[in-house]
Formats: sequence, structure tokens, C-alpha cells
Amino acid sequence: MLLAAGLWVAVDNWRLSQLLAWLRSDTSQDGGSKSGVWGELTNRMRRMLRERERKAQDQKARLHDFLAAMQASPNGVMLLDAESRIEWCNQTAANHFGLDVQRDLAQTIGNLVRDPGFAAYLASGEFGVGLSMPGRDTTPSVPVKLSVQLHPYGKGRKLLLSRDITVLEQAEAMRRDFVANVSHEIRTPLTVLAGFVETMQSLNLQESERQQYLALMAQQAERMQSLVSDLLTLSKLEGSMLPGLEVRVSVPKLMHQLEADAMALSQVMGSDSGVDHRFEFDCAYQGDLAGVATELLSAMGNLISNAVRYTPVGGQIKAKVYPDTEGRLVFSVADTGPGIATEHLGRLTERFYRVDRSRSRETGGTGLGLAIVKHVAQRHGAVLSIESKVGLGSTFSLTFPATRVV
Repeated sequence: MLLAAGLWVAVDNWRLSQLLAWLRSDTSQDGGSKSGVWGELTNRMRRMLRERERKAQDQKARLHDFLAAMQASPNGVMLLDAESRIEWCNQTAANHFGLDVQRDLAQTIGNLVRDPGFAAYLASGEFGVGLSMPGRDTTPSVPVKLSVQLHPYGKGRKLLLSRDITVLEQAEAMRRDFVANVSHEIRTPLTVLAGFVETMQSLNLQESERQQYLALMAQQAERMQSLVSDLLTLSKLEGSMLPGLEVRVSVPKLMHQLEADAMALSQVMGSDSGVDHRFEFDCAYQGDLAGVATELLSAMGNLISNAVRYTPVGGQIKAKVYPDTEGRLVFSVADTGPGIATEHLGRLTERFYRVDRSRSRETGGTGLGLAIVKHVAQRHGAVLSIESKVGLGSTFSLTFPATRVV
């Protein structure tokens, strides 16, 4: 009995040593006892270890997918520890703050981002609202604006989110300028109208004076009507569907209408002197152009009316349309006006931008004509080009793609 007991203990110890050796080695390989109680224990432990390994792999995969999603985020994401050291950040955040993802890990964010506003925000501990700060690549000519906010989590850790709001800031500035310009453009004729109305109500005027005041009031009312009409045109252009290729307009018929409108405007502009402009209209294309007739007439008409308004009476204006060597259709208007300085050319299509404000008001311009031309060109896939030299006149051209030339 003692011998049997000793033998059983020896076998049991051997099986236990097999189990321990398997646990100390790579548990992914087969090992341990194959039978008996120790074999059952080995199998159970093997299943438990495989289940734990599977769960660990799943968690690793989910973590990888989560980090990949944050890496793909268009916004910057950065994880900071309790001492504001960088634990992880995506490439967007690195670009926002000018960081190196590998080099700057474990570095204190306050030592890397030196903006005083950000330093005060980080030190305050008040993260209920965000912070607007200049981006790393900002310059006086090209400002970059970031929206930054910290979100505490865990034990003193912080999540830093950043977003490039440069475009939003520019859009907001444009909106403010637009509202201010519209208010200014409408206020001036309204003030004139109110002054004349008050004069006519309070003074006993002669018939000639009364007619003169009424003519000036009609002029100011027409100016406001033109402004409102251009604003409605812009709004319609921005809110409507892009024109398809199925709608067409006859180019010769379009040029005939433009010529009639130009001559009528020239007669009005030169009524005091009795001298009109010298026109040359050349239509070297007899087909159709795919596009909305009213929009094309508005864009081309604005280019011609600008030439008439800014070219002194007796000057020459040439309007022509022709196909180029690549099958595109080019509409151009050249004048012998005063020309435009180079520094103004890039801003001519901005709303209410004027090279000479007093000159624009004298000629009845609203400051929206070239903005309308730009929108119509974009909607029809055309390119607006401007060439001008001071004292030598200007040439405005619209080049329509071959796909719209029928």
C-alpha cells in the first residue's frame, strides 16, 4: 500500500510538473497532462486562456478601429494625462499645433504651444467654453484660426479637441461686410429721398424746382431698385439648380439683344453731350450655347454695361464671340476706358468692391455686377478672365467649355 501510494504521488507530481511546465511555456501550444484530473484541469485552463486571448484580440482590434476613426477625424484630437503631457494625438491635431506625432509624445502641451491665450486657458481650469486662437501656420496675409476646447475625463486626464474655423471666420466677416455694405448703399438714396420729400412738404416751390426734385427722387428710387434687383439675382443664382445641357440659347440672337441694350445705354450716358460710344459687335459663331438665357444675358450684359459706364463718350467698345482652337466659346468685351490698376484686379468680383466709389455712384453702378458675372460663369463651367492696364482700357472675357457649345 505504501508502494502504491508512493507511486501515485510520484505520477501525480509528474503530471503537476507537466502542467506547470506548460503554464511557464507558450500556452498556445499543446502541453500538460492528457488524462485524469490534471488532464481535465489542463483542458479547462486551456479553454480559459484561449477565451482570454480571444477577448484581448477583440479589445485590441476595437482599440485599433477607435484610434483609426479618431485619426480619420477632420478635427484635431489629443489625449493629455493629469500633468498635461501628450499621450496620443491624431495627425490633424499635430498639423494644427505644429507637432511631431512621434517626437512630441510625453511632452507637456504648454511647452509646445506658446500662444498666451492658450496658456491662460490651460492654466485656468475653466473648460466650459472653448477658445479661439491663431493656428500654427497663420500669417498676416493668410490668417488661420483654430477653435480649441478641453474636456476633462478620468483621473485628471483631458481630451483636447481642435477645429480649423478659418473658412467660417471668413464667411462671417463677409456676412458682416455684406450687411454693412447693403445698409450703406440703401441708406444713402433713402436719405436723399427723405430730404427731398421734407423739402417739398415744407416749402412752396415753383413748378420747375418741383420737377427737378421729382427727377432727382426718381433717380434715387431707380438706384435702390437696381440694387434690390441685383441682390435678388444673386440670391436666385446661389439657390437654384445648376443649368443642364438640354436648355439652349441662340448666340446670334443673344448678341443682337446685347447690342441693342448697349446702344440704348450709350444714348442715355451721352444725352448731355450728344455723342455716343463707338461699338463693334462681332459674332463669329452661329450656333447655340447650352445654358439659361436670362443668366447668360445678365452676365454678358453686365460686362458690356460696365464698359459703357466707365468708357468716356466717344470711346470704343468691342464685343465679340468666337470658338477657340479647343472648341470652347469665348465672349469678350474690350474698351478704351481708364483701365484698372493691377492691385484691384483680384478683388473686382467681390460684392460691393469698387475701384473708385464716387465714380461708380456717378455711373449708376451697384457694385454687384461682376459678382453676378462670376456666379453665372461658375454655374455654366465658364472662366472669367480680366486684362487691364491703366490708361489703356480693359478686356473682360468669358470662356465656356466645349461641352456647352452646340
